[in-house]
Amino acid sequence: MKPLLASLLALGLVAGLLTATPAEAQRRSDQGEARKEMRAGNILSSREIENRVLPTMRGAEYLGFDYDRTAMAYRLKFIRDGRVLYVDVDARTGRILRRSR
Repeated sequence: MKPLLASLLALGLVAGLLTATPAEAQRRSDQGEARKEMRAGNILSSREIENRVLPTMRGAEYLGFDYDRTAMAYRLKFIRDGRVLYVDVDARTGRILRRSR
């Protein structure tokens, strides 16, 4: 019984890792694309975007960002009063495109 349980647990772990891999690979690819675009001078760095947006989000805890290479936009993620908030920013200009409420 114990070997069967161990085998099932191992199989579940491997299946979980395999399903998470494509999303993580896409995220790494987008971050690599952001670095490439920033070095080419096409977009602002994530640090520049953070320096512009973070002061406008008083009372919110900053959780991090994602880069969307198709939209050429950063999405900054915050939490305030138990609610998750997103701020979408044009990566080329630094202009705030949208804030969730």
